[in-house]
Amino acid sequence: MKNNFWSILSGRKSIRVQMIWAFIASIATSSVVSISIPIGLVFDVPVSVIVFIGTFAVSFMLFTRHTIKFMRTLSDGLTVISAGNLHHRIPTVRKDELGKVAEHINAMAEKLESLMEKERDAEKSKMELITGVSHDLRTPLTSIIGYLELLKEKGYRDEAEFERFIGNTHNKARQLKNLIDELFEYTRLYHSGAKLELETIDLKQMLIQMVAEIQPLAEEERIFLNLELPDRPLFMRMDPEQMRRAIDNLLMNALKFSIKPGVMRVSLIISDQSVMITVENDGQSISKEQETLLFDRFYKIDGSRSIDNLRAGAGLGLSITRGIAELHGGKAYLIHDAGHFKFGIELPCPAAFDAATK
Repeated sequence: MKNNFWSILSGRKSIRVQMIWAFIASIATSSVVSISIPIGLVFDVPVSVIVFIGTFAVSFMLFTRHTIKFMRTLSDGLTVISAGNLHHRIPTVRKDELGKVAEHINAMAEKLESLMEKERDAEKSKMELITGVSHDLRTPLTSIIGYLELLKEKGYRDEAEFERFIGNTHNKARQLKNLIDELFEYTRLYHSGAKLELETIDLKQMLIQMVAEIQPLAEEERIFLNLELPDRPLFMRMDPEQMRRAIDNLLMNALKFSIKPGVMRVSLIISDQSVMITVENDGQSISKEQETLLFDRFYKIDGSRSIDNLRAGAGLGLSITRGIAELHGGKAYLIHDAGHFKFGIELPCPAAFDAATK
């Protein structure tokens, strides 16, 4: 209390009080000096008055020099910032109104710098998106054009080769469609303000159905599927189409990069605070840096490892899964240990309720 009163009285937090003290000190100094001056006239004006005015002006300038200097610092700082140097900061050494002005200027510069950084990142993101899409679309499109030219010029030896060209062209066209679908889904999630169409569904039943759908493909790739589910139904409020897309991306990712023959474990785990859908498989070990990049768009560990009879992607699948999980208030994650991969989607448990409490 005492320190606060002294701070107010001394004017450390108020420039008005500082000006009053400077005025009083200048008056006192001028009075003392003028009293010591002998009586006389200069142009019919008493010398004491001239000395008083002159001493007051000099004293007031001296007593307020720090304030004026800081005001110049503010002006110079604003000039530097307005010239485009948003990294510049004004020193906040004062506690009064001018110090507050300096803090606000620094906050403004920091916000502008952040906005410009976001704008640069957005522009860079757009260019990366265009580059990545162009690269991934060009490969199957080039193959399609090549096969069509061979077919147009009848560059095949027999009926069997003709059928093979037709089949390859069809596969490349489907690959191209998958790439476009992934791109559309990604842009819808991250750039179009996607809205969920929520329904109440049995997540357990959805997983059973999805695993049954990929069973033939898993058998073809010599992957044994192990499904671990709770005993009871699990009803949740979610967008079924989007969640199917997110889970399907994890399943296809595990099928693509599993060691053959191998085992893929799909689990649905319920805890007090969350619901987790996990897909586990064994594959080639990756580095910590690669782990952090797996959910980034267009990132592929090794494109040559993609399997022909599994759909090829643009490296957007895991990024799409993360976006869908976040839209549902959850998250996507990876736990990796010496080639054992555990991808998961964690959703908040309050959205779930079982058949008994429905």
